[in-house]
Amino acid sequence: EMMASGVIKENKAPGSKAALVYGQMNEPPGARARVALTGLTVAEYFRDEEGQDVLLFVDNIFRFTQAGSEVSALLGRIPSAVGYQPTLATDLASLQERITTT
Repeated sequence: EMMASGVIKENKAPGSKAALVYGQMNEPPGARARVALTGLTVAEYFRDEEGQDVLLFVDNIFRFTQAGSEVSALLGRIPSAVGYQPTLATDLASLQERITTT
């Protein structure tokens, strides 16, 4: 549908109006933890460097949190009482602080 409407153009054609960043659930947690931040970096580039209007859509922020929890467990950090990583507040805050309206 996005290609038919002209939002996405094949072969990196000029005028394409979408950038998609995927993090599949079969990927390692470190890769999945970076997907939301990568999408945000792409959005910042188009907003700040290209001067374009940007709509950032993060589907299921829980996946970002879940991946962070898995990475934290792999690093041997002790989870909080409810099972999340001890860095949950700073992880989400750093993501939210980069999202701005201009």
